[in-house]
Amino acid sequence: MYQVASASEYLVVTGAGIPDIKISKKAWIFPGQTYTKFDVSPVNYTFEVQAMSAEKLPFILPAVFTIGPRIDDEASLLKYAKLISPHDKLSHHVKELVQGIIEGETRVLAASMTMEEIFKGTKEFKQEVFGKVQLELDQFGLLIYNANVKQLVDVPGHEYFSYLGQKTQMEAANQAKVDVAEAKMKGDLGSKLREGETLRNAAAIDAETKIASTQRQGEGKKEEIKVRTEVKVFENQREAEVAEANAELAKKKAGWAKEAQVAEVEASKAVALRDAELQREVEKMNAMTQTEKLKAQFLSKAGVEYETKVQEANWELYKKQKAAEAYLYEKEKEAQAQKAVADASFYQRKQVVDGDLYAKMKEAEGLKALAAAQGTYIRTLLDAMGGNYSVLRDYLMISGGMYQDIAKINSEAVRGLQPKISIWTNGSGSGDGGDNSAMKEVAGVYKMLPPLFKTVNEQTGMLPPSWMGTLTDDSTSNN
Repeated sequence: MYQVASASEYLVVTGAGIPDIKISKKAWIFPGQTYTKFDVSPVNYTFEVQAMSAEKLPFILPAVFTIGPRIDDEASLLKYAKLISPHDKLSHHVKELVQGIIEGETRVLAASMTMEEIFKGTKEFKQEVFGKVQLELDQFGLLIYNANVKQLVDVPGHEYFSYLGQKTQMEAANQAKVDVAEAKMKGDLGSKLREGETLRNAAAIDAETKIASTQRQGEGKKEEIKVRTEVKVFENQREAEVAEANAELAKKKAGWAKEAQVAEVEASKAVALRDAELQREVEKMNAMTQTEKLKAQFLSKAGVEYETKVQEANWELYKKQKAAEAYLYEKEKEAQAQKAVADASFYQRKQVVDGDLYAKMKEAEGLKALAAAQGTYIRTLLDAMGGNYSVLRDYLMISGGMYQDIAKINSEAVRGLQPKISIWTNGSGSGDGGDNSAMKEVAGVYKMLPPLFKTVNEQTGMLPPSWMGTLTDDSTSNN
């Protein structure tokens, strides 16, 4: 029978004529041989590996591994065919095998690294995990085609990554606030500088404009006077030529008049020019004065306020730092003192407890030895007395002086009491028999009462009630 495997499958043939197994895409299946097909397409396995860092901080590593047989290596295919192919790739057995390898290698690697090393070197950590997992999978003929490890996740109750993200977020927010404040300060300062520069340039332009206007007005007047002068000279020349014949004196007079007028005009124009120059200097000085005034008003005030605020802030910061350092130093010294006192107290108590324990142990050892000796002594005596407990008890009481102690205690109890002893009888005790025996007994009781009352009176000082009788001197003397 001829068998052909599909594109993603291989044939595993074993039986007669094949020493171990044979793997191929197509083969003849002869009598005495069996075959099976196994799929070599990779499968996705999704895990959430729980591991713990060197600081005992737990975390979860979500990962998706694409794993399948290594088809480019015949030895790996043989391992896979023998060890894995009898099971379904999606079976619980295969999934537990792969998961056990991944979790074991991940936990071993994570336990040798701190959380900071794992978090900063996430890429290297993942590559190290893949490498170690691949080494373990090689013995089953499996290959990691692709591995996607997601972001590390906190275990419920341990929010390390959450707190780390909050720390980064707060640092970025605080830095943003500082940048905004600095930008605002630069913007306000730049705005004031631009306003001052604008006012200064405007004043300069106004001054230059007035100067140029005055210059143009002077030049215009000068040209006008020049034209008028030329016209007047031409007229005078005409008049001079007409009146040349009249008189040389008139000619000279006209010449003098002309020179006088020219000198007068030049003098007035020189005064006007000087006035314009002085006015220009005045305007220029006014502009510079206004500029310096505005500069002193805004820039100096802003600079002084800025320096004042900076100094105040630095002073407050310095005071807070020194106060915090003093408080920290004081608390450290208090903690050291408390620790020294606690250590001394602990050492003292430990010595006392150790001494008491040693004394109790020695006392217990002594009692134990004494009890053992007494047990041996009593056992020996009991054996010597034939096991008679009564004889042993009497011997121990005699040897221990108990009877002597009892007699001594009794004698001490009655010493100094001086007891009074009364003896009385109720008759001879002989009976006449018969009917009078009962009456004799009653008579005997009555005879006994007086001595009884007397004895009670002597011993306790109490008297009998009057209805029972009274004591007489005769009865008192009858002892």
